[in-house]
Amino acid sequence: MGIEQAPTEKGKQAARGLRKSAAKEEKKVEAQKGSDLAKGSERFEERSKSSDGKSAGAKQRL
Repeated sequence: MGIEQAPTEKGKQAARGLRKSAAKEEKKVEAQKGSDLAKGSERFEERSKSSDGKSAGAKQRL
């Protein structure tokens, strides 16, 4: 859920905290990896391939 979509102030604070935590973790992983993590559609393809070595498009054609 996005910050704007949270119905209460408590929910908005939780969403902000989650976003900060995720950004912190992403920076930590990028530092360990030595390069930026893939974003957007590149990330989708990367995650799709990691599960079984096939791209998302190849899975859909099956």
